[in-house]
Amino acid sequence: MSSQSITSTIQTSAASTATEEPAKIMWWLALTIFVVAGTALSLYRWYQQEYSFSYGLDYFEPEFQTYWMNLLYSQLTIITLGGLALVGSIWFTRPKEIDMTPREELDKYMLILTLLAGIGLIAPTGIILYMEADAAWHQVTIRDTDFTPTHIGLFYFFIPLLIVALSAAFVWVHTRMPDFVNRISFPLALMVAGPALIMPNLGFNEWGHTFFYAEELFAAPIHWGFVTLGWALFGFGGFTIQILNRMAKLMTLSKQEASSTS
Repeated sequence: MSSQSITSTIQTSAASTATEEPAKIMWWLALTIFVVAGTALSLYRWYQQEYSFSYGLDYFEPEFQTYWMNLLYSQLTIITLGGLALVGSIWFTRPKEIDMTPREELDKYMLILTLLAGIGLIAPTGIILYMEADAAWHQVTIRDTDFTPTHIGLFYFFIPLLIVALSAAFVWVHTRMPDFVNRISFPLALMVAGPALIMPNLGFNEWGHTFFYAEELFAAPIHWGFVTLGWALFGFGGFTIQILNRMAKLMTLSKQEASSTS
């Protein structure tokens, strides 16, 4: 190849780099996640509203077993098997070596930010539809059993889904992103641990209400564990800062590569 053609190739490459569109958050994907997940959560909430007071007031009635316990068994089976398959597939298909350009890494971080934006839209929806509904249920029925229409929706549907999604994200980030492969993101680990640890705290809460603490006051000490573990979701902020710091370095590297080829 002649020196003239080499020079032409370099100039073409530099021009394409210069005119390459900057990485952007895919808002259409975030909105799609919100619409699809929001619709599913709303339909589930409609089911609660429709059958809670008709068949959900007494755990020992046959109708409760039909309308609520069958739902509980089905969703836990699907979420557990689906979660194991998802996390397992991410782990077993992890690349042995990670080799990507700064631009490719930036695109992946934009995908992560897009997913975070979608989760940021869904999380308040789930909190409003399920947590506040559970609080209202306790105020109306005073004391109940471990399995209620609102518990089945909150603790055995919404939170398990959150655990699966965050666990899959944790494994994916630490097996696909170069900046996280050889270390653990503490904010992301905190986000996974929070919802997961709500489940044993739920068992302690119900045991306490059954044997020594009948009052259903929101500020009761037996509820403090829920608040503390809920704070784990503040790890979203720390993880976002980690991403933005890495993206700033990648943009500098990308500019340096573009200038060196020009």
